[in-house]
Amino acid sequence: MHSQRRSIMRLSAAFIACAGLAATSSIAQSFPSRPIRLVVGYTSGGPTDTTARMVAQRLTERMGQPVIVDNRPGASGRLGKERVATSPPDGYTLLVMSSGDAIAQPLMAKTPRDLEVGFAPISLAATGTYVLVVHPSVPVRNVKELIALARANPGRLTYGSSGVGSSVHLAGELLKVKANVSMVHVPYKSSADSARAAASGEVELSFPGIPGALPFLQSKRIKALAVTSMTRVAMMAEIPTLNEAGVPGYDRYGWYGMLAPLGTPKEVIVRLNAAIGEVVNIAEMRAALNQQGLEPQTSTPEKFAVFIQGEIAENARLIKLIGLKAE
Repeated sequence: MHSQRRSIMRLSAAFIACAGLAATSSIAQSFPSRPIRLVVGYTSGGPTDTTARMVAQRLTERMGQPVIVDNRPGASGRLGKERVATSPPDGYTLLVMSSGDAIAQPLMAKTPRDLEVGFAPISLAATGTYVLVVHPSVPVRNVKELIALARANPGRLTYGSSGVGSSVHLAGELLKVKANVSMVHVPYKSSADSARAAASGEVELSFPGIPGALPFLQSKRIKALAVTSMTRVAMMAEIPTLNEAGVPGYDRYGWYGMLAPLGTPKEVIVRLNAAIGEVVNIAEMRAALNQQGLEPQTSTPEKFAVFIQGEIAENARLIKLIGLKAE
């Protein structure tokens, strides 16, 4: 009797497992069957929103369903994260995250949705460097001369950023740490605003994204000394990296990627990963990203998970080192 009951239980368990596998396979095969929503935790017009809209357009063409950008600004991106984390794990509501999210997490004492454990990584989509620029009145021709000037005048030079705790802010702080210099941070509302401040002479230098810097570079209202990534940028190939220019090991850049709610079927994640990899590497898409100072950059879900963990850990170390506190 007991043996018969155990056999029935084993058969039932096997049936349930097979049924679950079949359901998951069915979901993946039919995905997507309705519109997909890309949630951006920031206002429209910013770099995360711009990247999301570029990717959404191509994904719509690739997947045969509308891909809609849904802006949920507020609480340093946390409202957007909450929206996605509490959505059904079916692949139809995704989070477009940025390098700023990997700063916000270690900066906040408590975060309701940790990026490492609260979401299912899909893929990186693009990366973008910053450019170190100075006002023409600053008497330097290169990074080594800037460092010498800063050391000779501790606390006299000011640098602009896109806000306290932003990627651009930490770009400046990393230079201070690695070059052993003292400069004063002046936060602005956006990267473009920090470039404008350098162009007007409100601050001596800043680290804007390339799109925000280009108009002022073209009008010679600012000078570019270096880019912040470890590799040079195609559209500014003549400009050295900070690593090349005298700050060994300096590497700071912005990036954008996508996450799904935890529990999203692996087959759906794989389908989305493949689609993102295809669309960002289309020649027209690559050119459009380049115009925004971005480069296509994709990864497997597993590598993206490791990347996010590494970014959060690195930001946490820098935040602790400089004593940065959330406002």
